[in-house]
Amino acid sequence: MSTSPGRERCAADEAATEHPEITYIGCARCGTLIAGLDGRYACSGCGWVNEWTEGYRPLPGDRGRGA
Repeated sequence: MSTSPGRERCAADEAATEHPEITYIGCARCGTLIAGLDGRYACSGCGWVNEWTEGYRPLPGDRGRGA
């Protein structure tokens, strides 16, 4: 007997539909309080942007794209 892939599929579906978290931080350059999604920030005051790899979870992939 093999295990059903249903449980793994449910976990993957939940992760894919999870909403991004709004996070706040003081801008590293000018100190302005800025909001971002999942730890990715861009300051509209001075133009500072943090590296995308500093986010709290991976960016969505290219699911559904045909090859």
